[in-house]
Amino acid sequence: MVTEQHFRTHIRGLMREAQAAGALFVDINSGQVHRAIGSYPGPDHRMPVCCQVMKTDMQARDTILSSPPKGQGASLTIRYQLPRR
Repeated sequence: MVTEQHFRTHIRGLMREAQAAGALFVDINSGQVHRAIGSYPGPDHRMPVCCQVMKTDMQARDTILSSPPKGQGASLTIRYQLPRR
């Protein structure tokens, strides 16, 4: 089963890759993250957990670019500013 830690590891890996490439920010989409980890789409998806991890990793300079009506869905996209503090 996909866990919170799976999502956190993948998201932070995306941040490290973008930062190593010299980016000032990285836009991360929950649908893309969950598809990369697995189990989405499907009956056992963990999209609420994915979205929770993404929101928990936000810092003061980060912004939500897109959010589904209920706040937890495949369209959630967050711009994380780099470097991370």
